[in-house]
Amino acid sequence: MMKILVTGGAGYIGSHTLIEIINAGFEPVVYDNLSNSSPVAIERVEQIVGQNINFIKGDILDKELLRKVFAEHTFFAVIHFAGLKAVGESVSKPLKYYQNNVIGTINVLEVMKEFGVKNFIFSSSATVYGNPRSLPIYESFERSCTNPYGQSKLMIEYVLEDVCRAQVDFNAISLRYFNPIGADESGTIGEDPSDIPNNLMPYISQVAVGRLEKLSVFGDDYDTIDGTGVRDYIHVVDLAKGHLKALEYLANHKQTGFLPINLGTGHGTSVLQLVNAFIKTTGQKVPYVIAPRRVGDIASCYANADKAKTLLGWVAQYDIERMCIDTWRWQSNNPNGYN
Repeated sequence: MMKILVTGGAGYIGSHTLIEIINAGFEPVVYDNLSNSSPVAIERVEQIVGQNINFIKGDILDKELLRKVFAEHTFFAVIHFAGLKAVGESVSKPLKYYQNNVIGTINVLEVMKEFGVKNFIFSSSATVYGNPRSLPIYESFERSCTNPYGQSKLMIEYVLEDVCRAQVDFNAISLRYFNPIGADESGTIGEDPSDIPNNLMPYISQVAVGRLEKLSVFGDDYDTIDGTGVRDYIHVVDLAKGHLKALEYLANHKQTGFLPINLGTGHGTSVLQLVNAFIKTTGQKVPYVIAPRRVGDIASCYANADKAKTLLGWVAQYDIERMCIDTWRWQSNNPNGYN
């Protein structure tokens, strides 16, 4: 059984990915500092899959602990989710983001090299495309970023490209996610931001459950179908399956080098379309107000996901309605998240 180190495995996307890789026969070792996640997520995943998970509380900035973990286990690959991800906070605390995301990733890569681990799956983001010149977005588009969070993801991609050039037997798949929402159908794990949500869907669901008073829609004067921002929303379970497909690809291909792959549905949905879909599918009220645009936000962003289909055999399965239903099941079962 192949062992996989999953950094940040207690987080939103990490916890859902654990289910997919365990069910496919891989053995994860989770490494997470719990700064924006909960150990309860791991316990819930254990209930879903019916087995214990090896969990280590650790920080990617702690190189000695990383070495200890690599010395104790023989890993086939690392799936690297660990990272800070709040765009607004990154603008006010850039050094924190570069230190944690970039230096932390370099630590993981250096320890991988010491222990001869050659396969890396990186949790990248559509933010690396900045404001795209056209839509849909292809992997070949030029990259640029409008905030330190995005810059940290882009810097890591540059590092991975250089490492793949220098170590010809090193393989890195960079999965560029679009906008993950939804939750496992059990309703026991989901997105649980530790502070006021930065992302749209947890904000909607927390308004619906009564934790927040109303939703602010940032900008209604974009050049889009209804003036609100358009994004490519993808069900987190589809996203998790994308990581499994990437893992299987690395297991079946000796040499891949640096491989960037978009994970999205290829369809754009506006903020108000998502709000209305949530209201319609759940029957909940979601009061909202129109607020000024946020600095750095772009009008529209959605993927071309042909490369994922061709190389990985992956296609997103779930529609917006299913994303809303699964989100609400999680939020209504857990009005205060994991607390």
